[in-house]
Amino acid sequence: MPWDARDTMSLRTEFVLFASQDGANIRSLCRHYGISPATGYKWLARWSEHGAAGLADRSRVPHHSPNRSSDAITDLLRLAHARHERWGARKIKRWLEDQGHRMPAFSTVHNLMARHGLLPGTTPGIPATGSFEHDAPNRLWQMDFKGHFPFGGGRCHPLTLLDDHSRFSLCLAHCDDERRETVQSQLINVFRHYGLPERMTMDNGAPWGDTTGVWTALELWLMRQGIRVGHSRPYHPQTQGKLERFHRSLKAEVLQGKWFADRGELQRAFDHWRNVYNLERPHTSLDMAVPASRYQPSARQYNSHAE
Repeated sequence: MPWDARDTMSLRTEFVLFASQDGANIRSLCRHYGISPATGYKWLARWSEHGAAGLADRSRVPHHSPNRSSDAITDLLRLAHARHERWGARKIKRWLEDQGHRMPAFSTVHNLMARHGLLPGTTPGIPATGSFEHDAPNRLWQMDFKGHFPFGGGRCHPLTLLDDHSRFSLCLAHCDDERRETVQSQLINVFRHYGLPERMTMDNGAPWGDTTGVWTALELWLMRQGIRVGHSRPYHPQTQGKLERFHRSLKAEVLQGKWFADRGELQRAFDHWRNVYNLERPHTSLDMAVPASRYQPSARQYNSHAE
């Protein structure tokens, strides 16, 4: 995929996070992203030296200050909070560090944010169901619609797809409906960019499953791609707990209290938040790493002839 097919900074960040992992095949990733090995190694070197800021223009390399004043730190926290108002102190601290800033201890960051009213309100949690996760990317993907809601162009049915191991968001797409053809079209785009998983899980309703036990057209299509299909237990949404928590964050950080005039505005908001979630937002279940640092595209390629 060439750099200009998506936001350039997001693509560079995604590339270096994938390429920085142990055992990464850098030349293969360069081919995947449509860049030369020289370009790939250049961005890896800048990432290693300057962090996220090194991926921008040369004029924006970070300026470290080991003895920043409380006022300067507070200004940084205000800017970070304005951009990510639903994030707590731990995420904000890690995010600023990833941008190349030297930050004080977590307790200091938390106290400054509390003092200046920068901490978010609490929201109800999803019941804990254990910490099991698959031991490698692409072993299991979780898929669902995040309900539906009105916008200026009708109703939006957000299709979401999450890698179980890394929590990497593979798809966050506006859909006009929940038909099999709509889902299949979105999945083809995902498969072409990230490859195929070993298994996918979803709930039992249409278009995913059939309560009579008959294979649906979508299930048959996935199985022809060599993907094993599973379903969550009826009336137990926590079976897909990671995706449920993703939906909660999506609602709080993107949808709550917002009105979108048209499909373009809505999808731009989804794309922006997905990039932040994958590439910038520290994840507590990943020891404050970002999901892209734990994800690698699958070596199993989509077969357009297995229709």
